[in-house]
Amino acid sequence: MAVQTAAGEEASILLIDDSTVDLRVLVDTLSDFGLRVYLAFDGLEGYRRAELVLPSLILLDIGMPGLDGFGTCRRLKSNPRTRDIPVIFLSSATERERRLEGLELGAVDYIAKPFDEAEVLARVRIHLDIARRLRGAAPDDAGAEPERPAGLSRRDATLVEGATAILRRAIGAPPSPDAAARMLGTNEKRLNEAFHAAFGVPVFAWLREERLRLARELLVETETPIAEIAAHLGYSNQANFSRAFRQRYGCAPIRLRNGGAPMPDASSDTAEPPGPPAVP
Repeated sequence: MAVQTAAGEEASILLIDDSTVDLRVLVDTLSDFGLRVYLAFDGLEGYRRAELVLPSLILLDIGMPGLDGFGTCRRLKSNPRTRDIPVIFLSSATERERRLEGLELGAVDYIAKPFDEAEVLARVRIHLDIARRLRGAAPDDAGAEPERPAGLSRRDATLVEGATAILRRAIGAPPSPDAAARMLGTNEKRLNEAFHAAFGVPVFAWLREERLRLARELLVETETPIAEIAAHLGYSNQANFSRAFRQRYGCAPIRLRNGGAPMPDASSDTAEPPGPPAVP
């Protein structure tokens, strides 16, 4: 069974390490526990990956070429988008000063290499549980039914919540509307009806809009290269992404990134969304 966050989403771990041997062991251990695992092989790649996928927790090696673990942690903790993600350091350096330096940078724990798989899993479980408690609903909200748009039935709200979680989790290569519907025990027609009731558009149009909304957010809030954003969101190439973004927001991604265009305002968007983007 997949481990979930406080929001009911599948918990995920980002592994940042240049050792393929260690990565292989960690992937097997954490995947068997039901965690979604992302990989990065150096600090800069890991930082950019964290900005994109916003993992539930990061396991970070210290001794990496280029941007090392300490430098990576500094960047993660200075970025409002990633600073609240728990970081656990992995390192063969066991000196007290090194451990303290890592903890002072904001890491929540420190595991020495060579590591014991059971210990890694135990510490990951502990810190996921702590994060879940910290991010959970306030006591006054416990047991309260989430707000839903006026006129939207409880059944439609449940279908929409489940489908949007599935699609966001696999935003770059999402299941088809029919497959997503089957995951929720319904059919594509019924799911589209729920999306029309909630958003006024069918599933494919919502997904297209969500990809471009997320693209706009990533362009403004992160330093991730535009090509990586395009690939993360499922576009076959940067040109297709730029074309879709320009059609939607009236400016090229690079122009928004460089501050040459005002921040697109979603509230001024037209009610009729453009057609689906050119993605594979």
